[in-house]
Amino acid sequence: MAGPRGAAAGETRLPRPTTADVARLANVSTATVSYVLNDVEGHRISERTRDAVIRAAQQLGYRPNLAARNLARGKSGAVLYVVPRIAVGDMPLQAGSRMTADLARAGLLQIQIFETEDDRNIVDAIENIDPVAVTSLFPLPDRVVQAMKSANIPHIEIGTLPALGNPPESVGEIRIDHLVSRGHREIAFARAGAKRWRALGDYWLGGVLSAATARQLPPVRVADVTHENVEDVVTTWVREGVTAVCAQSDEVACLILFGVREAGLRCPADLAVIGVDAAPIGALSSPPLTTVEFNPSAVADVAIAALLAELDYPSPPPPQAADITRLIVRAST
Repeated sequence: MAGPRGAAAGETRLPRPTTADVARLANVSTATVSYVLNDVEGHRISERTRDAVIRAAQQLGYRPNLAARNLARGKSGAVLYVVPRIAVGDMPLQAGSRMTADLARAGLLQIQIFETEDDRNIVDAIENIDPVAVTSLFPLPDRVVQAMKSANIPHIEIGTLPALGNPPESVGEIRIDHLVSRGHREIAFARAGAKRWRALGDYWLGGVLSAATARQLPPVRVADVTHENVEDVVTTWVREGVTAVCAQSDEVACLILFGVREAGLRCPADLAVIGVDAAPIGALSSPPLTTVEFNPSAVADVAIAALLAELDYPSPPPPQAADITRLIVRAST
């Protein structure tokens, strides 16, 4: 059974190493330890002394006090992680959770902040928290970008990092390849009718169009679907010869499945449907939804490496281009 602070019953917890412990082992002053570990400028410290301090800290397992380190740097030590308001399944929160834990080991506090319609909360956080960096999966609105530029705060847009390749293109390739392998050539794209989701629709549409063009398929038909018009959209597509639909998300794909049922049609016999983001609802839809899943750990690893490199923190080499997606084939195709 765990005792106080998680220690096992009868177990003696070793005291956490301090700067004084590091100083004694490295045979330097505590001030020198602070200068080295906090990267304080304006102090001439030899490479030999710097190396001795770093080795001593590693040997003792010393972890700097977050508040002290940030005060020494004159910064909050916080990283803002912007969670998109557009629906992309659980991946942003899963990746964000992994990033929070790993960045804490580097002495950085990640704060998750959710996008809103007017983005005022993100701008307020930039102005009042004074973060050392901002990360996001997708592009941020001009208002937020201007606030970051005014405060001279770096922005890491995770979705554009080279190690992730090009997510819209790779997902488009996966989906079109799968549909073509099932004999489909007349393909449509379903975009959410709500304006606030339009950015995500355009994000994924580009990859579908590119993949379809590369395979010399007929022009992809595009429609904005809502609960009110989905039956008519589905009926029109089938009448025009469309046999498969790529949706901008699993939620939109489930809306298409609803339209198929309302129109008295069958999936996939009359219309195959494929989503993206592997939302839990897809496994429970009728029929279960074919989709593309993201690997949150791979996304987090790439984001962490880029962020630490941007801030000049010790970091592992940038990951090689990673396969961050996988196709989940279910009954809807």
